Amino acid sequence: MSTATLVETTRTKHAALWQWWQGRGDLVGDGVLYGLASAFALGTYLVSATVAQSWWGALSATPYLFVALVAFGASRRRWRSVLRVRLVLCALAVLGAVVVPLALMAQWRQASPAGNYAQPEVMVIERAANLLYDGHDPYQAIWLHGRLQHEVANVPAYESYYPYFPLMSVFGAPATVTKHRTSLTDARVVMTLVTIGCLAGALVLLRLSGRHALRVTQILIALPTGAMFLATGGDDMPLLGLMLLGVAFLSRRRVHAAAITLGLSTAIKLTAWPMLLGALLVARDGQGRARPRTVALWAAVIVASTVVPYVVLNPATFLSNVVEFPLGLTHVVSPAASPLPGHLLTVLWAPLGHVLTPLTLVVGGYFLAKYLRGHWPLSLSRMLAVLALGTTVVILTASATRSGYVIYPLNFWLWSHVTKERASAV
Repeated sequence: MSTATLVETTRTKHAALWQWWQGRGDLVGDGVLYGLASAFALGTYLVSATVAQSWWGALSATPYLFVALVAFGASRRRWRSVLRVRLVLCALAVLGAVVVPLALMAQWRQASPAGNYAQPEVMVIERAANLLYDGHDPYQAIWLHGRLQHEVANVPAYESYYPYFPLMSVFGAPATVTKHRTSLTDARVVMTLVTIGCLAGALVLLRLSGRHALRVTQILIALPTGAMFLATGGDDMPLLGLMLLGVAFLSRRRVHAAAITLGLSTAIKLTAWPMLLGALLVARDGQGRARPRTVALWAAVIVASTVVPYVVLNPATFLSNVVEFPLGLTHVVSPAASPLPGHLLTVLWAPLGHVLTPLTLVVGGYFLAKYLRGHWPLSLSRMLAVLALGTTVVILTASATRSGYVIYPLNFWLWSHVTKERASAV
């Protein structure tokens, strides 16, 4: 069999398989997704080394399985509106995999602070909020003279670092300002509310079809790609919410609103910066004119006003916390070091940890420049696809990164698809 014939046969089989899958219906598809989510939750409970995530798995596996079974059962009946049934199932999944686990673990944390019912990020963010409220620099930890200086007592060494920009501390502000820590002032509650609020605003602006809006919601908050992090304290969730809102503003060509939204996200964490750079390439006003300067100006003002004072106050400590620690360049091992290719290569030969990320950025930048020359002007959908690919490569090659960061390219790929559909429908 020739190569051309083999390729054509493979395509035909894939097309037939896809057509068969499409014929099963949306409810069967949802049933499969929630069934896989249940299996993932059970696996997380059994093997996760993070106590909070293990508890989430234990609490979420059964609700996901219940929703999956209901979806399969519902697929056998005729419904006037299948979308409404799917929305109810999605709401049940959010209730069982986000609301209930978050409420329980937040309450358990109050009763037993040493019980590890939240990811370390939650405590780090709340501690930074306390320091800022009391007028102190949140960036304290630094490796000097062969030891970690200003190490926080009674916690793992890596929790002494604050690897975010100052604005991240707002999620820990309620407990600090009220001086009364309860389950309602838990930083996870604030992050979840911000994420859901941004999602709601983005869906209103994007005006997607019901199917696409539901899929965006499922990936961002209902399935484990979002639910696990919302319930346990993943600080990337409000960032993704803000970025989705920024994408929605870019789609509607509301440049100032997009610039402010994305500027806020870049003033929270470095992982939001690729989206800002992408926005510079596609931001256009109502008349179709490119407006990169508007985006850059707003972002510069927001970042400079919230970050620069702390850089000036103690540049070495700031750099150690925000840049060196997340990249695995300090003497303290980051819990973000997942067994991905970049980390494994660094373990085999430590000096690679200092060159892998810069080399990836240089080589990636070269190929990006070539791509842009052949696809200019760049559409919003195409920018998101490029961003998905780029973040995937960086995640795989970074010396210290979490496998959970896959939620970034996963969401970017989905947003690329739905914004392309929306653009073709306009």
